[in-house]
Amino acid sequence: MRAGDYPRAWALSARDMAQRDPATRDDPSLPYHLRWVWDGRSFDGYDVLVRCYHGLGDTIQFARFLPILARRAASVTVEAPARLRDLIASVDAGINVVPFDHAHPLPPAACDIEITELPFALRARPETGIFPYVKASAAALPAGITGLCHQGGDWDPARSLDPALFAPVAAAHRCITLVAEPSPLPVLNPSGCAFAMDATASLVAACDLVITVDTMIAHLAGALGRPTWLLLKAEPDWRWNPAATDTPWYPNMRLYVQRTPGDWAGVIARVVRDLADRTSTFTNDERLAHGEYRGTISSRVLG
Repeated sequence: MRAGDYPRAWALSARDMAQRDPATRDDPSLPYHLRWVWDGRSFDGYDVLVRCYHGLGDTIQFARFLPILARRAASVTVEAPARLRDLIASVDAGINVVPFDHAHPLPPAACDIEITELPFALRARPETGIFPYVKASAAALPAGITGLCHQGGDWDPARSLDPALFAPVAAAHRCITLVAEPSPLPVLNPSGCAFAMDATASLVAACDLVITVDTMIAHLAGALGRPTWLLLKAEPDWRWNPAATDTPWYPNMRLYVQRTPGDWAGVIARVVRDLADRTSTFTNDERLAHGEYRGTISSRVLG
């Protein structure tokens, strides 16, 4: 998948499927993120239930394939994390999105499939479909805002960086934090980003640029079509090619990969340099819009 050799990736997936014990399908003894769901059965003309067993970012990333599935199935119901219900519903009016209750999941449909299995089932490449593919109303922010996210999931601390490294960015540009905790940086929302997904999506939709580590914010910004600079550890997740500066998953995204493990300072130095180059291309009017504003955003705007 990283190399773009999708036929080979799908052939390997087909091999793995053929070797699975059908009795282990959607095995309730396993954590949700380790389960497999689709057994290869046809979904054309059938009612399909899409289960979202992985993280918020994975769900947003693979939601791009839902309209393709909807065109082929009789109906599509997506059992999505409650926080993402409205966002995933914005992908396609023809799908029904219900909150995922871990204690009481929906009963099986004619065809069940986990959302990360969609590219294999549909033989669909990352760039397939309409882009951007999720919608959110932009918050009423000043022009020229850069959104910053330094924090990834706790399960992989190597994805996160010290927020102090963003200090030269926040000092030179109007910034907000997209992390749901107080920020030590001179950002417009020092108390942090609202935890509610609709408020977060509205802030991201209003950003001129999002600079983020590999976490849900990266997928949200990419899916919304916002210019996004993704900061990656030296050996990133399978979906990001460390030898590239772009990605087929999000055409609006630029990759900044550590050249040596743990070297976030080197990554930020490149970001600061490229931000300076980016700012230098603005017209005089744009420079005024991106000027030295050091106010704070009201709690109403932050949701």
